[in-house]
Amino acid sequence: MKSFLSFINIDFLVKKDSIQNWRMIAYLSLLALITIYSGHSTDRKVYKISSLKKEVNILNNEFVSSRTLLMKIKMESRVTKILNEKGLVPSEYPPIKIIIKN
Repeated sequence: MKSFLSFINIDFLVKKDSIQNWRMIAYLSLLALITIYSGHSTDRKVYKISSLKKEVNILNNEFVSSRTLLMKIKMESRVTKILNEKGLVPSEYPPIKIIIKN
């Protein structure tokens, strides 16, 4: 019962040899702070990774839709149709290859 009362009264921190106890408490407190900081840092990084993954998915979808639109615009039939509206028609004769010999 006496040891319990001395523990309740925190006698182990006020006696002459209590410096070792204070060192241990300070060491354990430092370890606890480092552990808490590490956990919060990890959580921050996980949230950032999650938001970056969402952004990558959005940009990837935008890229795919832009590429699809570009493929439709570059189709020969579409280009021919647009040029016909402006009065240009495709040539009836294929181009002639010119070979220059030295």
